[in-house]
Amino acid sequence: MKKLFFVLIALFIANSANAQWFFNKERLANLENFDKKRFSWGYYLGFNSYDFKFDYKDQYEDDNTDIQVERSPGFNVGLIGDMRINQYVNLRLEPGLYFTQRNLTYSGFEERKDYLREVKSTYIHVPLLLKISTKRLNNIKPFVVGGISTSINLSSNENNPEDNEQGRFRMTKSTNYYELGFGIDLYLYFFKFTPSIRGVFAMSNELVPDDDPNSPWTGNIEKLGTRGIFVNFTFQ
Repeated sequence: MKKLFFVLIALFIANSANAQWFFNKERLANLENFDKKRFSWGYYLGFNSYDFKFDYKDQYEDDNTDIQVERSPGFNVGLIGDMRINQYVNLRLEPGLYFTQRNLTYSGFEERKDYLREVKSTYIHVPLLLKISTKRLNNIKPFVVGGISTSINLSSNENNPEDNEQGRFRMTKSTNYYELGFGIDLYLYFFKFTPSIRGVFAMSNELVPDDDPNSPWTGNIEKLGTRGIFVNFTFQ
């Protein structure tokens, strides 16, 4: 997933030069003075696809011992605070609520209550991002964005005394990430609309292991980290 995002961003930057040639015909400019403001505000709606990356203590040749992750599309909603640094660089704060669910399937069990863990998560997600844009091309402006973020998982079960023996999969309440993505600003008549896509990768171990060090659910997990894709639609 990391390599895919680096390739996509490289293609995006390479194509921006071609885009300038394609859009160089002068057109009527919407919101001409929008980007001259020091601060601007907005909100976003979007979708997410969260996944888990597992690092195992013992890696077996039989892939059936790996934990299988079933992803479900989730929903994002949040606010935007944007500070203009110069013509091409902006600093952005994008706090929001992110809802998602991942289902974990373990091998070696026969009963559903043992082999399936439904991991429902509600995140308060706060990214601090650096947005680097190209020159505005009539009513569009492509950009790349990257930064760091932190989140609070309101459904983590971190302090729950019950663990997988009682059907409770536990994760840490807070996690730090790095983020990387790209998008395009579209200057419409009344507002600026921005579709974007971003990859998110956890930098810390999110697993709260079971009390039993030999637990069949967590005993072989060295590290558990979230990774995901966000597709947001911003209105400013």
